[in-house]
Amino acid sequence: MQYLLAGLGNPGPEYERTRHNVGFRIVDAAAHKWGAQWQSWQKLGEYSKVSVEGHDIFLLKPHTYMNLSGQAVSSLARFYKITPERVLVCFDDVSLEVGKLRLRGSGSAGGQKGMKNIIEQLGTDKIARLRLGIGPKPSPYTLVDFVLGKFTRNEETQLEPALERAVCALESYFKDGLEKAMNQFN
Repeated sequence: MQYLLAGLGNPGPEYERTRHNVGFRIVDAAAHKWGAQWQSWQKLGEYSKVSVEGHDIFLLKPHTYMNLSGQAVSSLARFYKITPERVLVCFDDVSLEVGKLRLRGSGSAGGQKGMKNIIEQLGTDKIARLRLGIGPKPSPYTLVDFVLGKFTRNEETQLEPALERAVCALESYFKDGLEKAMNQFN
């Protein structure tokens, strides 16, 4: 069975290690563990194909900037004939504390513009998603400044084990299915 695992973020060195690029970091951690080799996807991003738990998994990091992530996701999904039910998207969530994971099988974008664009492009909200907490946002920051800011040293310390747990959650999802992965990691 084929799946598409997309991590959301913004391309370029100025966005590396920002809160909004947590989706990229999750997929990078998975790619490292699974021995993935990145290559270009139609100038829309980077992708790799790996085998996990007997499934072919296409990893994707869109380079269309966060708000247009659906362009890369829908392009790869259409090309490889991957239905929305076999797409899993990883991204940041400001409403969750740093390091908290939430895995869901469907739902609204919850204000996340990259996920909103994916839902629009694929024509359904029945898309699995793994959210990793980056919040809460301190009051002096605007939302944009906060999500495009870098983690503090203390937050980075919390984030590293969360990235490992996120990869374990992904492996559970591919091995045991959504329900078991949710029960174990939410």
